[in-house]
Amino acid sequence: MIKKILVLSAVLMMSACTPKEDVPDFKAFTDVKEKKAAFFNFMYPAVIAENARVKEERTFLESLVMKLDNDTDISTKELDRATELSSLYKEKLTDKGITAVWVNAMLVKVDYIPAPLVLSQGANESAWGTSRFAREANNYFGQWCYTKGCGVVPSKRNEGAAHEVAKFDSSKDAVHAYFMNVNRNNAYADLRIIRAKLHSSPEALTPEQEANALAHGLIRYSERGDAYVEEIQAMIRHNSQYWR
Repeated sequence: MIKKILVLSAVLMMSACTPKEDVPDFKAFTDVKEKKAAFFNFMYPAVIAENARVKEERTFLESLVMKLDNDTDISTKELDRATELSSLYKEKLTDKGITAVWVNAMLVKVDYIPAPLVLSQGANESAWGTSRFAREANNYFGQWCYTKGCGVVPSKRNEGAAHEVAKFDSSKDAVHAYFMNVNRNNAYADLRIIRAKLHSSPEALTPEQEANALAHGLIRYSERGDAYVEEIQAMIRHNSQYWR
């Protein structure tokens, strides 16, 4: 669990970035440790909420496994919920309905992401909450969108490019979008395979160890490839005091 750190500095000021939540003015911090503590404490509740949501969805899917194993009828309500999740995670139900193959495929996608990984990526992509996109769009993970007006136009966007940096109402929305991206985007299938293998391992890992292992599946998150993965792993390692 993330270490709760009290930020005692009077430097903490609230930005008017959004009326829906108070965002610390991360640029105002002069002490690096206080800045890190403020960023992690600000983002952590959204990570907890997302993992709680995923846990509830996963528990539902595991209940379907039990029903299939026991040849028990699946209710209309359960089928509706499964259909909703199939759409959300882009894992289409076939005419056969809920099958073991479908549930197993879903369980690979609907799964926990360790906080050290989420927070390290958020810190990296948003320059500890100080980037233009973090301040103007609540975008802490560098996520793009492709509909005109959906976000903020990058100042250095290549000629002919149409993408924008997605805009979110809050850090919670940004974290939710990050979870859905990692858990269903084909680019991160390797991360999900690594995570599934960790489930079958007899060795109990700490969240930091899990984060380090899953980072190998982020090679396509950045054009920098291996160098990006190594940087995220270094951030996980260098901030270990916050993961305990």
